Amino acid sequence: MKLWIGILFCCLAYGTFAQTDAEVSVVPPQRKYDSIRAINIKPYPDHFFVWPVLKQRRLDFEMEDLPARDRKIAYRSNRPYGFGFGVYLFEVAAELAFSIPVDEKQKDLYGESKARDLQLNMLGKQWGLDVYHQRYDGFYIDDPSAKVPAGKPYPQRPDITTRNLGFTGNYVFNNKKFSFRSAYNFADRQLHSAGSFLLFTSISSFKAQGDSAILGKHYASEFGGDSGIQQIKSTTFAIAPGYTYSFIQRGFFLNGTLAVGPAHNWLYYRLENGGTKNDIKFSAFIVGRIAMGYSGDRFFGGLSFVTQNSTAQFDHVKLTSSTGTFKILFGYRFREFGILTKRVRDLPKALGFGN
Repeated sequence: MKLWIGILFCCLAYGTFAQTDAEVSVVPPQRKYDSIRAINIKPYPDHFFVWPVLKQRRLDFEMEDLPARDRKIAYRSNRPYGFGFGVYLFEVAAELAFSIPVDEKQKDLYGESKARDLQLNMLGKQWGLDVYHQRYDGFYIDDPSAKVPAGKPYPQRPDITTRNLGFTGNYVFNNKKFSFRSAYNFADRQLHSAGSFLLFTSISSFKAQGDSAILGKHYASEFGGDSGIQQIKSTTFAIAPGYTYSFIQRGFFLNGTLAVGPAHNWLYYRLENGGTKNDIKFSAFIVGRIAMGYSGDRFFGGLSFVTQNSTAQFDHVKLTSSTGTFKILFGYRFREFGILTKRVRDLPKALGFGN
């Protein structure tokens, strides 16, 4: 038994850092009984969960001309869906999803994006933290002003590489009646409709570069000298107040979250001819989340979409970077038994490695 538990734990730890699409969630334990919270929110501290999951992650960016704002060029990743399994065990939730192969027709139309996407989520009763590191290679160009005929390939830039890393934290004010994790990792079950004001804060660094200019001479008339940008980097600090609400009806739920706030950007870009520029600007930061599904004492499931957008303005171009995750899952809660009743801090001793 010790051997199998050790193997499972090691596989989850390895998958977190080795897979293209891996995610680990940590749910802090309930520290004390709260009668008001107990009326509205039901935790499951004595259960472990398993679920299959279908998910897709994306990292895209757009470049819009300033000041006219009549041309917006989007660089989109062609990421396939991933299928895998998740488990909530020892107060740690882990998901491992493996990419479903893209058919050749999709590759012809949109190219192929390679990605390394790692994420750590921590959700408590009042606070949450997302830490992420994303690297995407290969994009196709979506230009609304240059329609691509049906069945014809989009312009593709396999040489463009993006990197996005940072963290986003959130604080929920009405934690006695509202649970964020009930809708997004099912560690709790919300019993009654409720909402809360919340506050997001984020520090992130986004970089995009190509073997040649990202826009190029074709867009020089709209973007001016910025059409020659070969590498662009934006480091952002943002604070965004917002509101979240979950509507509950007989175990079914619908959650919506929106937060908007100011962002401080440290900007850098390098032109194709070797010129560089640094600047400091203020812009907007947006967080949006939606989730719906069913959560019972045994079965749970649903779908969710989480997106986070940051903008940065240069001389003749506005850069918008966006990351999003779409997920569908169905799961079942089992009552803990034996060593499964332990917590992460108890595992070394339970497996015979401690004193």
